Amino acid sequence: VQLQASGGGLVQAGGSLRLSCAASGRTLRKYHMGWFRQAPGKEREFVAAISRSGGSTWYVDSVEGRFTISRDIAGNTLYLQMNALKPEDTAAYYCAASSRDSFSNYYSDFSRYDSWGQGTQVTVSS
Repeated sequence: VQLQASGGGLVQAGGSLRLSCAASGRTLRKYHMGWFRQAPGKEREFVAAISRSGGSTWYVDSVEGRFTISRDIAGNTLYLQMNALKPEDTAAYYCAASSRDSFSNYYSDFSRYDSWGQGTQVTVSS
């Protein structure tokens, strides 16, 4: 599935952004979904994930309570609501999809995802 991420931008510390991720001509309903980020010179980092049903979500500790991952009822769009942004949140953000079972065992492992979006840049100024 081809993914398209959008919604990045430049924001001051403490501000908010909402990222979106959609599939070209296809529904995301049958996929578990995740958001990852990568800052220059750093490794790709897990940010958040949501199960196929939307009933389970997971977050990296550094964004817990500030970010919310969700998917719309129709199952066509994935979101990442980011509040209270910090300069250390600056990175390119990528959405990813997985069709594999036992998602709760590997949601933070980027190698277990099958499809990736192109990334959207988030820059938080201090």
